[in-house]
Amino acid sequence: MTRDITPNLLGAFALSLTDEILAAGRKASGLSPSACAAVVTLGPYPGTTIKLLARTLGLTHSVAVRLVEDLVSGGLVQRKSGKDRREVALRLTAKGRALRARIVTARDQVLRDALASIDASSMQLLGKILATMLTHLTRNRAHADHICRLCDEDICVSEICPVEREAVRLTKEAS
Repeated sequence: MTRDITPNLLGAFALSLTDEILAAGRKASGLSPSACAAVVTLGPYPGTTIKLLARTLGLTHSVAVRLVEDLVSGGLVQRKSGKDRREVALRLTAKGRALRARIVTARDQVLRDALASIDASSMQLLGKILATMLTHLTRNRAHADHICRLCDEDICVSEICPVEREAVRLTKEAS
């Protein structure tokens, strides 16, 4: 009996694509993968707190604080007083927004290169399969934010994102 190699192929593809995306982000920015994810995440969400950024990136609070310090020192992020004195609201500077655009463009190129070998009908089918799989993988709001930490949210807006839709559904269900 022959074993199905599809799971193994998926695993190899996922790791290869992840490696390529992280390398492209590093090359485009000179930053670590966590710093790239922070810059991409903060773009559409000015005012994000360090606590939320840490949760989204899967970092401890202390590591996120050091990461933010580095981004502030590099002129990429600004800190402002948050709603309460204990919180700090983060936002990208103009330099940070420009760098975010380069990181997102580099990621997009890797993904387009990976998809270049399949035809339009296969692309459409793959899109449906990926949406189904991402919906199934999404466990809650925090997990959804983590899944989408490098996404181009200008393209994959909340109304069409399967991860976002599932996070909203799960949040309503839990209420």
